[in-house]
Amino acid sequence: MDAESMEKLRAIAERSRRMVFFGGAGVSTESGIPDFRSQDGLYKQKYKYPPEQILSHTFFVRHTDEFFEFYRDKMLYPEAKPNAAHRKLAEWENEGKLFAVVTQNIDGLHQKAGSKNVLELHGSVWRNHCTECGKFYGLEEILRGKGVPRCTCGGVVKPDVVLYEEPLDGGVLEASVNAIRRADTLIIGGTSLNVYPAAGLIDYFGGENIVVINKGAPMRGMDGVLFIDGKIGEVLGAL
Repeated sequence: MDAESMEKLRAIAERSRRMVFFGGAGVSTESGIPDFRSQDGLYKQKYKYPPEQILSHTFFVRHTDEFFEFYRDKMLYPEAKPNAAHRKLAEWENEGKLFAVVTQNIDGLHQKAGSKNVLELHGSVWRNHCTECGKFYGLEEILRGKGVPRCTCGGVVKPDVVLYEEPLDGGVLEASVNAIRRADTLIIGGTSLNVYPAAGLIDYFGGENIVVINKGAPMRGMDGVLFIDGKIGEVLGAL
């Protein structure tokens, strides 16, 4: 996080009028929520089944008990608080500088920080619906029980989280593409750009500035970007 790069970022943010933020798991690690692919991430831990398998639609259908055991143990952090990155993005939105947050995270921390236009590509743990009748349930009802959560009608209550083998929500995807396409500045933070189709959304950007803030360079090469190697909460918190 060198001074020259920070001054460039500060200048870009100052003159931008329609920023869009595209974020991944690294945005929430400073709030105590582990990511998936880092050295201490979920994918490096040992389970009876690989996490990628547990978090698939097939596993949810065939091994629902074990899915919810893992889900409650490793995917839910209701006490987590927004960090400096979430707060700065909400501040920019409130000032009319930031148009949208496009996030791969499912923790709801952007909304907790005060952001309004949040496009959740992979859904949210805070929303759950019965697979039979569609009745809505909040996160507290998932946390309260044990085993498979059941609706009053008897159906399984499924989190509104996009599992492996499931498509992204078409409406959220379209809104994300439109937001990125219309942005004058795209800030990419806390992601290695390794998860598709979400990572492919940045190809729709045709504006003036791209800023990448991440611990370590992203998986794909990007010419003409301002890259800042650091924790996004520390970087945005220093502005």
